Amino acid sequence: MTKVVKRLLWVAGVVAALVLVTGAAFWARPVSFFNEATYMGLRFSGAESKWVKVAGHRVHFYVEGPADGPVVMLIHGLGGRSDDWSNLAPYFSKAGFRVYLPDLPGYGRSEQPADFSYSVPDEAEAVVGFMDALGLKQVDLGGWSMGGWIVQLVTGEHPERVRKLMLFDSAGLYEKPEWDTGLFIPHAPAELDKLDVLLMPNPPKVPGFIARDVLRLSGKNGWVIRRALDTMLTGKDATDKLLPELKMPVLIVWGREDKITPLSQGERMHELVPQSRLEVIAGCGHLAPNQCAAQMGPRVVEFVKGSGQ
Repeated sequence: MTKVVKRLLWVAGVVAALVLVTGAAFWARPVSFFNEATYMGLRFSGAESKWVKVAGHRVHFYVEGPADGPVVMLIHGLGGRSDDWSNLAPYFSKAGFRVYLPDLPGYGRSEQPADFSYSVPDEAEAVVGFMDALGLKQVDLGGWSMGGWIVQLVTGEHPERVRKLMLFDSAGLYEKPEWDTGLFIPHAPAELDKLDVLLMPNPPKVPGFIARDVLRLSGKNGWVIRRALDTMLTGKDATDKLLPELKMPVLIVWGREDKITPLSQGERMHELVPQSRLEVIAGCGHLAPNQCAAQMGPRVVEFVKGSGQ
């Protein structure tokens, strides 16, 4: 056997070993691989991963787009993270906006302080603290689901800091959910399947090994979501009376098939905010900002670039 053949066999053995190790790691922790793929996609699109201290806690965020561009800030929902905007954010950055995508305290790669309430008002205060820490005086502000509720409170308390407001399949109205909120902390594959049905039309079947890893993470982080839900379900921070007081242009974007926050809630918000504009995305559910970004992107960019509504 020649040295060349031995060398080739050695290289093949190393490659085979690496494939086996990688495959075993993917089997054990598939969510980590999916997350890393999302991180790589964000970096490829020009996003920078950064950290800042807010009220003594480390908050992770992404920022992309020209440094001197007008600022857009997008706030994720319950159980979400900054990466959830990875499909929609590039529409803003490519249009010349500076886009900030923070992980709220307790979510994504931000700290999970044990003494934090994770209520909507306290998360809203953290958003304002984030803006202060980065010197963001005024922004075009958007929020998705619970994030929409949060940005409504931010805007109500600090209207001078929000030029335009965007609400994506937003929570906030005083309306008790008709679905089992416990599904946001699934404990079994069947519960995970039910949650997927609520989140999106015609959800794909989740392979068992992926479901297992999702449930592992749910068990690890569920206390944060439970603490947030417990405060949200009291209804004391509902925005029904706040919305009519808003004066800035407001864009309300909704997935027509949303089962978490049904379209009727978006229509009610539109009624409460006379200067608002309602855009309904056909064939999309609660995950519309991620799964239907192609339909949504041009509309939201046109809104923030326009001189009025």
